[in-house]
Parts: sequence; structure tokens; C-alpha cells
Amino acid sequence: MEVVGAGALVTGGASGLGLATARRLAAAGARVTIVDLPASAGDERAAELGGAFAAADVADVEQVRAAVARAANGGPLRVVVNCAGIAPPAKVLDREGRPNPLEDFERVIRVNLVGSYNVLSQAAAAMADNEPAEGGDRGVIVNTASVAAFEGQIGQPAYAASKGGVHAMTLPIARELARHAIRLCTIAPGIFETPMLRGLPPAAQESLGGQVPYPQRLGRAEEYAALVMSIVENGYLNGETIRLDGAIRMGPV
Repeated sequence: MEVVGAGALVTGGASGLGLATARRLAAAGARVTIVDLPASAGDERAAELGGAFAAADVADVEQVRAAVARAANGGPLRVVVNCAGIAPPAKVLDREGRPNPLEDFERVIRVNLVGSYNVLSQAAAAMADNEPAEGGDRGVIVNTASVAAFEGQIGQPAYAASKGGVHAMTLPIARELARHAIRLCTIAPGIFETPMLRGLPPAAQESLGGQVPYPQRLGRAEEYAALVMSIVENGYLNGETIRLDGAIRMGPV
């Protein structure tokens, strides 16, 4: 699907994978709306791209509905990429053998899984009214899971569950949205250079990169963005979760 002049919405677009994706879409000619938290650098990043910023909690229905409407202002919303997410580590039991707070588990599920569903459902409702683009698509949605969906490590029960849910809902939703000519795929990144990982000492970053079979390094945000563009442009990609991980298979710790 051609993105020149199309509306695009990227959650978590103020930094990391989301920002790289927003930049890639803007460079391809899309009108990009960044969705991120009010305290983020979303306004500045959107100004750099000549786009718009919509402050929103991805799990809030009204805030996301407003963001989708803003992204569709001036032309049809064709591309949505869900990059917003959190990954606080927490084991099931604390050091004293007591259950960690249930609220912590629920918060991760709310942002990563419920938030992704909320955004894609609001976006799909807007896309369903679009006129088909050349090739037939009314829209394309890309979610972000993680290799933790398949090999979650110790301390990742909430994160792995949330990303496993994103993977699991990909095919049934793609099947449902097919009648509206809306495609849905999911990317499952491995260990990527994110603001959090860039804060680690160089030796720690090298150690993490060394766990990847090939290439032995951390993934780059631009590589994630390139895969988003491939999904958008390849009309036969639908209902699939694609690992982007250098062939890594995570160990238990």
C-alpha cells in the first residue's frame, strides 16, 4: 500500500522503536500522528516530522478515540503501529516468598495488551470507512509483541503474558478484519537498542548483543521501522507474527 499522503498513527512514537517508525513513515510521505504520554517529548518529535502529537493513555477509550480522529483529520487513516509498552521486571514471589502486588501485573497487561487492542479497535472502526487504496487495502495495523511471548525469562511473567496475548489475538483479528480489507500483522522484536538498554554500561550492552547468534549485536530501531514498511507495502502479509531477533532463543534468565 502506498503511504504518500496517507494518515499514520504511531503509539509510543516519542522514542525508541516508535520514533524510528514515525520517522520512516514521515520520510515515505505519510502524515504522522505521534501518540504518547503527556510528559513525553511527543510535541517536539512531531514538530520535527511536520506531524501532530496526541497525548493519550493507550488504554483510555476516549483519549484514543480522539487521537484516531486527529490522525484522520485531513485524509484517511491508513497505517497504525502500536509501539507503546512497558516492561517492569517482577517475579511471582518477592524475596520473602510473598506474592508481588497484583496491581503491578494488571498494569503491564493494561498497557501492553489492553492498550494495543484499544488502539487497533478504534483505528479499525475508522479504517473501515475508507475507500480502498490502490491494491485494495483500506488500512494496515502493526502490533508489537516480543520474543518474550515465546521464551519469557524469569521475572517476566506479566510482560510475557501481555506480549503472548498480542501474538495470540493477531490471527483471529486479522481474519475478522479481512472483510473490511484491513490487514493486521505483529512484529516480535528480540533485544533491541532502546533508551533503557542504552543506559547500560557498554560491557553490558556487548554481553547482551553477544547472545544473538547473528548478527551478534543489539537490534536497531531503524531495522524495526524497515520491517513495518515492508508489512505496509506487501499486500500479501496478513495475520502473521514475525520475529525480528537475529535467531535468538531466550534462556530462562
